Amino acid sequence: MVTTPPGKNKAIIAYITFIGMFIAISMNKDHKDSFASWHIKNMFGLVLMLFVAVITQFHINLLAGDILYWISVVFWLFSFIMAIANKQQGIPFLSEQFQKWFKFLD
Repeated sequence: MVTTPPGKNKAIIAYITFIGMFIAISMNKDHKDSFASWHIKNMFGLVLMLFVAVITQFHINLLAGDILYWISVVFWLFSFIMAIANKQQGIPFLSEQFQKWFKFLD
């Protein structure tokens, strides 16, 4: 029997567009769940990566921006699947950095 970690629903909501991330942040303010907080910070980092990809596409280099965009999408899909699978696992190196950089989301 697999136990569902507290905050799983908030973690999944965080990955449903960037609006879902803001909804999950507000839901996690009152009753903090470490599982949800971890995934919220991870999604925040992925959204920033996506913004960097779009800026790169339009202002620096279309191909480099496209590559970064699709890398962001693959990372998002992997992270979303990990939240559904009750795992606090993300992108090697980046997810660890997101946890350090975005402590203000705790």
